[in-house]
Amino acid sequence: MRNYSTQMEAARKNIVTKEMEIVAKKELMPVEELMSLMAEGKVVIPANIKHKSLNPEGIGSMLKTKINVNLGISKDSKDYDVEMAKVNSAVDMGAHSIMDLSSHGNTQPFRKKLVDECSAMLGTVPVYDSVIHYQRDLKTLSAKDFIDVVRLHAEDGVDFVTLHCGITRKTIDQIKNQKRLTNIVSRGGSLVFAWMSMTGEENPFYEYYDEILEICREYDVTIS
Repeated sequence: MRNYSTQMEAARKNIVTKEMEIVAKKELMPVEELMSLMAEGKVVIPANIKHKSLNPEGIGSMLKTKINVNLGISKDSKDYDVEMAKVNSAVDMGAHSIMDLSSHGNTQPFRKKLVDECSAMLGTVPVYDSVIHYQRDLKTLSAKDFIDVVRLHAEDGVDFVTLHCGITRKTIDQIKNQKRLTNIVSRGGSLVFAWMSMTGEENPFYEYYDEILEICREYDVTIS
């Protein structure tokens, strides 16, 4: 049984993990130097404890650039096998991470298939999945609903999650009062903005950030 919760915690306890050894070898770097960078928060190794097929990679200062590929189930592409073929091609061509941006239907089976079969780091955007998961209008969702989807993705085994934590009630007022050339261009940011505008509530990813950190610590999930 390991006596640390996350790769960062291990680094701060001066514990060399197998993931660190693999990454250090790939980066042609002494593992002690890698640990030091991780302990300082300058490097991360996204490695969910449930992603058993993972071939770990490091991201951050002094490390090689990593390549990410976006894909996922959509209304126009519902075939899991087609998407998995894309995943396998991406990994074969050297992709280091896969972002599952699924936006249609039951996304969990595909996500679990990725965790079981894909050796690359896996990331998701939980807010995309919130409306799909609950099959309800955006405005009817509660803050807890959003946080529960973050937990679901962590439990399923994804290594990192993209969270739109920065937008707050204050920034919404600023956005509405400024003459922007364009609207919000982030799909996830737009969803959070829309939910906040419809409900008058604070951004759940900001308001319950401490709870999110506890979830991420439990499963060793990196926040993107």
